Amino acid sequence: MPATPTGRTAPGTRPATRPGTAAGPAPCRIVVCRDCCCGSPKVTGVDHAAQTERLRAAAPVRVSDCLDVCDQANVVVVQPSAAGRAAGGRPVWLGLVNDPDATEDIAAWARAGGPGVAPLPDILDLYVITPPRRRNAP
Repeated sequence: MPATPTGRTAPGTRPATRPGTAAGPAPCRIVVCRDCCCGSPKVTGVDHAAQTERLRAAAPVRVSDCLDVCDQANVVVVQPSAAGRAAGGRPVWLGLVNDPDATEDIAAWARAGGPGVAPLPDILDLYVITPPRRRNAP
């Protein structure tokens, strides 16, 4: 991988891996909503920081502002890797992720490859929600 003297990748080239990771394709990614409802005291009995860190141990995590599905707090979106997208995988939105077992199931699925690579575990089917842009207008 060509690099400039500063250690950055030379223009027009892309690194084979993300910085700080072992060689291999980029994994699926996880987005966690942490704004007005999700990740707040409004959702009681959940250690939100521990949930985020547990997911971060399985895949890269991005913390997002409100994803506009507050009635389904806590919301987690699992986005496919490049390989998953090429295989037809699409982002999977999960709502009411309020217990450690659900978090573990999501982490295990992400480690297995996530959307397009590994089948959605049956138990996670219970958490699948429709993203706001796909909801029917009232």
